[in-house]
Amino acid sequence: MVGTSIVDVVEHAGGWLFDRAIAGWEVTVLVADLADSRPLRILGAEVLDLESVLSASGQGRRPDALGIASAVCQQDSRAHRGVLKALRDGGVEVVVWGEDWSTPPEHRVDPVLHRLSMAAQAFKAQALTAAAALSVAVGSTEIFRSGATLVPQVAADLMPVG
Repeated sequence: MVGTSIVDVVEHAGGWLFDRAIAGWEVTVLVADLADSRPLRILGAEVLDLESVLSASGQGRRPDALGIASAVCQQDSRAHRGVLKALRDGGVEVVVWGEDWSTPPEHRVDPVLHRLSMAAQAFKAQALTAAAALSVAVGSTEIFRSGATLVPQVAADLMPVG
């Protein structure tokens, strides 16, 4: 997961992140500000510095799934290139949240939703409280845009919107 901030990740993808972690996935979140990573640790994620990973130029672990805020793609050309590469290469589930990034026409990215488990809703609420984001409501779903339909064995927890 790559977000603009800890609150961004928890608010938009915290339930999906938790449900993946509880299902046994190794979940890593990249953010620029590591001041208080407790909200993400509540959800079961390891937290790393975004800049150190982006400056490694693709060296290191290859993810099975990539969740990213569209704002990160707008703000950092390295992140944008990485998402396009993941979409082009296939085999990596790509999930984007936010409205300010458009996918090039050659990449199929459809709206999908994740239904949060009851536990995910409870843990997301606790993570939002720890992040002092008390005005954010916890719903039963999170909506993304995804190339998940191309990697069905990975994205079984995402459903088409509509």
